[in-house]
Amino acid sequence: MSQNIYDQPEFFEGYGHLRRSRQGLEGAPEWAALRALLPPLAGLSVLDLGCGFGWFCRHAQEQGAREVVGLDLSEKMLARARSLTPSPAVTYLRADLEEVQLPEARFDLIYSSLALHYLEHLPALLTQVRRALRPGGRFVFSVEHPVYTAPSHPGWLTDAAGRKTWPVDGYLIEGPRVTDWLAPGVIKQHRTIGTYLNLLLERGFTLRHVQEWGPTDAQLAGSPELAEERERPTFLLVAAGR
Repeated sequence: MSQNIYDQPEFFEGYGHLRRSRQGLEGAPEWAALRALLPPLAGLSVLDLGCGFGWFCRHAQEQGAREVVGLDLSEKMLARARSLTPSPAVTYLRADLEEVQLPEARFDLIYSSLALHYLEHLPALLTQVRRALRPGGRFVFSVEHPVYTAPSHPGWLTDAAGRKTWPVDGYLIEGPRVTDWLAPGVIKQHRTIGTYLNLLLERGFTLRHVQEWGPTDAQLAGSPELAEERERPTFLLVAAGR
């Protein structure tokens, strides 16, 4: 079973103060790039893996999706999502993505934001994702970039000249990394970019777009604090087709 870190009071409290938790999709700097990978949502059946507070589920419904299902392991996240979602077109279900069984050929779009890097058994889930997509369907997801997940103790360092640097150690050694992020003992799974992409190709997906996200000039002009995000990519964005 997945680590249910989001139901720990300390973690959930800290997560609720993040900009993306308070402002929704527009508070996530990578959202514009992710949105560009999506098909028109009107009339589609949509699944969100790791739906959190339900921001994307509500967006899909507002864009005219016919059906939206959000899955999450955290009862606290699901309770918040339900409280924020008035539409009966959106359904939230508790599910462990390590073990979930998805219905065959049910969805036109499967989406996931910053959830898959928590999963030890990602290959099994990707098999389920392809099975659950209709022919021509699309899978769009983001994960923490492998450069970000690789270090045993991620965090900025300062070199002898006083410059901030990001350590990249053990990049080719895949497996769990234990970090202190919002709470101690958070487990994330480090995989290389090659592993992510090959797992998709081995299951018959067609790659449509791969992006190592960094802020645009316009974003930097409005949010200068994002400048350090150009020192190393924070997110890996992928769109694949069935």
